[in-house]
Amino acid sequence: MRAPARSAPDWQGLRRSLKGTLVRPGEAAYDRSRRLFNPAFDRVRPNGLAYCETAQDVAACLAFARRSGLPVTARSGGHSYAGWSTGTGLVIDLSRMNGVAYRSGTATIGSGARLMDVYTKLAGYGVSIPAGSCPTVGVGGLALGGGIGAVSRKYGLTCDRLVSVQVVTADGRVLDCDATRHPALFWACRGGGGGNFGVATSFTFRTHRAHELAHFYLRWPWAKAAAAVAAWQDWAPGAPDELWSSLHLLRDRSGLSVQLAGTYLGDLAGLNRLLGKLTKRVRPASRVARVVPYLTAMQIMAGGPGLRTTFSAKSHMAYRKLPAAGIAALVAGVARPGRHAVLLDALGGAVGRVGARDTAFPHRAALYSVQYYADGTSRTWLRGVHGELRAFFGDHAYVNYIDPDLREWRSAYYGQNAARLAEVKAAYDPGRVFRLPQGV
Repeated sequence: MRAPARSAPDWQGLRRSLKGTLVRPGEAAYDRSRRLFNPAFDRVRPNGLAYCETAQDVAACLAFARRSGLPVTARSGGHSYAGWSTGTGLVIDLSRMNGVAYRSGTATIGSGARLMDVYTKLAGYGVSIPAGSCPTVGVGGLALGGGIGAVSRKYGLTCDRLVSVQVVTADGRVLDCDATRHPALFWACRGGGGGNFGVATSFTFRTHRAHELAHFYLRWPWAKAAAAVAAWQDWAPGAPDELWSSLHLLRDRSGLSVQLAGTYLGDLAGLNRLLGKLTKRVRPASRVARVVPYLTAMQIMAGGPGLRTTFSAKSHMAYRKLPAAGIAALVAGVARPGRHAVLLDALGGAVGRVGARDTAFPHRAALYSVQYYADGTSRTWLRGVHGELRAFFGDHAYVNYIDPDLREWRSAYYGQNAARLAEVKAAYDPGRVFRLPQGV
């Protein structure tokens, strides 16, 4: 049986149907509009970019894509590590759907809201949500893949605070999903990754109070790198929920270094007691700790304005501690020539008290996440050190650090939840309108 004939793309018809704006090749805004956070993907040239302002705009874009057969991609912040926030067909840009509203303990946030804007607006109400650190990442992509951040051990992942989500499905329906309405789709939207089941346009989260907290920063000489890794992984994942930390092994213009940054939802006296358990094992060269407003801490953890930068990345999820041989491989890998880093972010706490099948995010038993970053577009260093550490970490990976090299990506990202996610995909996108290279 032949597939139904596709009509020629009616771009002017799409333009007329939108409350928002359509940008096409040759128009003044096109080169700026097609750029992602990572300049490595500036070569990609979409046939059109629709700046949607309503869920109905999104539905019109999906109807256009179905009629024309053009590939369609949703973009909230444009931070996909593989560049899959763009494509050669139609890009549905959600950056104008960026509202942040607060009422009675919940925040309703548009998918295109940038993270630092969310933190800033919620701080005005004295509340926040657990989320990431990149200031310009879109809330949509962050929440759909899980959302690891500086207070996750106390308050859970971003997706753990999700009360409901509005999704425009492939057939154009605008669905409000929660524990009772479309519960399977709601489940999939909590860790199943963006771009798989529909276009999420709005999220409602339970908030937490945004009190002052302690921020800390420690630094060790490179000669203590192995000792610092061994001590940190014994200390961080089992610390009280109020303590979160990220250990960085870096090689940059200034050379090699080991740094630890973190937050503590308490006072300096309590933080100093906890840090003492770490520093007794491996004494740092420098140590700074101070109590700051919640928003200030999030700004510090963001590390800057989030400027466009060319990089490549990979990930692991560590279900067990690195043995001595694994630590040696990690330290030796970072010491190789180049400009790169490995970041270890502590998990455990509230993250680990959610069942592995309760949400689509499966890595509840992981002790910490592992991020491998390299400046530039070459993946040689990444593939080398990632392959060596695979012998110790296994094949677990984080979908928000999506990796085009992975072959067994379904099991790496989703573990035992992969089969159920495929069922949700078949129910809500049977025609596979959404076709990521690593799409469910």
